[in-house]
Amino acid sequence: MSVLDLLIIGGGPAGLTAGIYAGRAKLKTALLERLMPGGEVASTEWVENYPGFDEGIAGPDLMKRMEKQALRFGLDILNGQVERLDLTSNPKKVITPDQVYEARTLLLATGTDPKRLDIPGEDEFRGRGVSYCATCDGPFFQNKDIVVVGGGSSGIQESLYLTRFVNSIKLVEFTDRLNAEPILQDRARANPKFSFYLNHRILEIKGEKTVRSVVIADRASENRQELPADGVFVWIGLNPNTAFLKEHVSLNAWGYVVTDETMQTSVPGVYAAGDVREKSVRQITTAVSDGTIAVQSALNYLENVEESGG
Repeated sequence: MSVLDLLIIGGGPAGLTAGIYAGRAKLKTALLERLMPGGEVASTEWVENYPGFDEGIAGPDLMKRMEKQALRFGLDILNGQVERLDLTSNPKKVITPDQVYEARTLLLATGTDPKRLDIPGEDEFRGRGVSYCATCDGPFFQNKDIVVVGGGSSGIQESLYLTRFVNSIKLVEFTDRLNAEPILQDRARANPKFSFYLNHRILEIKGEKTVRSVVIADRASENRQELPADGVFVWIGLNPNTAFLKEHVSLNAWGYVVTDETMQTSVPGVYAAGDVREKSVRQITTAVSDGTIAVQSALNYLENVEESGG
């Protein structure tokens, strides 16, 4: 493959939006994705807060539309896992097991992965009752009793989706209150399938061939109890996918990429967009905004390099 103007790493909302804008700007652009385009949104059952869809839209459908739009403007979508980077060379190099890609600018849009509980039983029962994706696994829990860990917006939203399948939901939240958007809290509290264990921590997931119970403790009294459960769904936060970036661009204490308001990282010509970068709000709308800004910044960079004869 010849040298690209822009290589986008990551195919979520930020990456696909960048692909749309780069294609319209006639930049020679490719998007490298280790799985399938769509990111975390592709596993979100229903999206109600993305403008233009007054009744909401299924997460997979929204991402498929973005992908189709990007392809229409000429984006080349490739599959591969980044092994190494060389950001000191000109052009910059991205190395996968099968290919070395060269690009004049890079956009890091690798997103995040769900955080794990790191407790006994989590690894043992992953795929046998422990899940991180309601859309993927909800139908397997028809008429079952489950535990949900996490009372933020993601946890409540995914739990509400699960109510169409499960018999009951015991929601365990580490803090003494739910942290979800008020409208989501109202929906959960009004649903008779929910019971809430606030200010509790989960200590262990137990079972035989599959999950049978969880052990939780009250954080104030340390009193423990064992809750019967056929499954455990975990939504306690996110880890940025930046392990391969540690020696290349500046990261904050939590591993998110540090950028300025133009999405510029610590390396000229390298940008970051979406959930992977340091910011206060992580939503689809902010991700697509980041992707838009990053492409405009890349355009400015390329024009300045050409003017300087670089």
